[in-house]
Amino acid sequence: MSPSTQPTSHTGTYSSASLCVLDSSCLLASVFQEPGGEKVRSLLAGAMMSAVNWSEFVQKAAQYGVDTLGMRSDAEGAGLRIMPVTADLAEAAAALWTVGKKAGLSLGDRMCLALAQQYGVTAYTTDLAWTACAFDFPVVCIRPPRQASAVHEALPQAA
Repeated sequence: MSPSTQPTSHTGTYSSASLCVLDSSCLLASVFQEPGGEKVRSLLAGAMMSAVNWSEFVQKAAQYGVDTLGMRSDAEGAGLRIMPVTADLAEAAAALWTVGKKAGLSLGDRMCLALAQQYGVTAYTTDLAWTACAFDFPVVCIRPPRQASAVHEALPQAA
């Protein structure tokens, strides 16, 4: 990662050791106190999220009655960096379709993964299916194994 592309915080540049990318599902798990959600707070200080995933999070939170006013300021204050979607990132997300089509990865999923790939950092999600894909960067499911498997088994499988 070159210094010109390394994200910065309000207190300076993040070290690459603390960087990670969060899927919107992680923030939702935290807000709704779902299994694994307790792990998210400690990840925020070095976390990035694509603007697409932030939009998905805000929409879902509002859909379920959460007042989202001030939420971005709070998340950024805790260290979350909301990253813009560039043409390069969009193309990288499109390229991940082949790797993730059996797992049924959505555009938002692939945006999250492309951001992690771009920075060479770990992607965090609540979706166990991501961990079965062959990516060249780490993917971690924050849900405890039993809950992640139960949620995954309940989802319709992509053909």
